[in-house]
Amino acid sequence: MNKVLTLVGLLASLVFTTSCTNSEKNEEVEHEVATENSPIYTEDNSATSLDWNGTYKGTVPCASCEGIEVTLTLNKDKTYKLVTNYLGRNDALEQENTGSFTWDETGSIITLGKVAQGPDQYKVGENRIWQLDMEGKLITGDLAEHYVLTKR
Repeated sequence: MNKVLTLVGLLASLVFTTSCTNSEKNEEVEHEVATENSPIYTEDNSATSLDWNGTYKGTVPCASCEGIEVTLTLNKDKTYKLVTNYLGRNDALEQENTGSFTWDETGSIITLGKVAQGPDQYKVGENRIWQLDMEGKLITGDLAEHYVLTKR
């Protein structure tokens, strides 16, 4: 009976040691893959937990026109299309930018590549995004609510 218990104990130790070693190796491989292609997120965030892809619309304030109608489409492959339409102008100025975007290390802010003019950073939330100022900070004050684009 003692020999059987000793044998069972040795087998249990061997299984435990082997599973821990394999687990550590798997984590190392996952870490290497993740750091080569994208940031590693250890917690839930906008990039991993939200259904962020889709089209967002809103009208943001404009100093020289009635407002800027903004339509931003985010695709799962991390590409985007940004269309801005300056309302109330005689020339009906409309600009379109396309390209790819990246997530910051927190997984909550995207930066659009190849934006010719204007802000290129947005904070991503549930069915809405906040346009950030030119320094990448959240806009505050009386007009802050006008810098929110909602998902359509």
